[in-house]
Amino acid sequence: MNRTYEVIFILRPDLPEEEADKLVSGLEHAATAAGAVFRKVDRLGRRRLAYRVRGFREGNYVLFDLETGAAPILELQRRLRVSEPVIKYLAVRTDELAKRLEKDRRHREARLQRRPAPAPSETSVEAEMAASAEAEESSPTA
Repeated sequence: MNRTYEVIFILRPDLPEEEADKLVSGLEHAATAAGAVFRKVDRLGRRRLAYRVRGFREGNYVLFDLETGAAPILELQRRLRVSEPVIKYLAVRTDELAKRLEKDRRHREARLQRRPAPAPSETSVEAEMAASAEAEESSPTA
């Protein structure tokens, strides 16, 4: 069963662009050979890190969005772990989040359908008040 994952990793900021491209394409090829289907590959560029990671204050971010089983993700994580230019990585399964959001949306819609009819709007209340005021004015007083 294929699941969706997002894998983000941070490369050393002093890594030459050609080597970074070679590393990213090698990771893509390895995951594709293992059976992964890439939906998107984003090079997010150099960003400042929240804290020092292996002595670096900045890093080049790369995001993979892919559909695959568990084995290709494990292989990709293994390669990221042993790759020296990768200073940090994270793999997150995103299909569970999508399922949960869809379930919440269905519950919200069902709850809205079960609500009682809305109260009369202010305009109809104002019209009733005006009609009763006119009726009081037109009624004879003793």
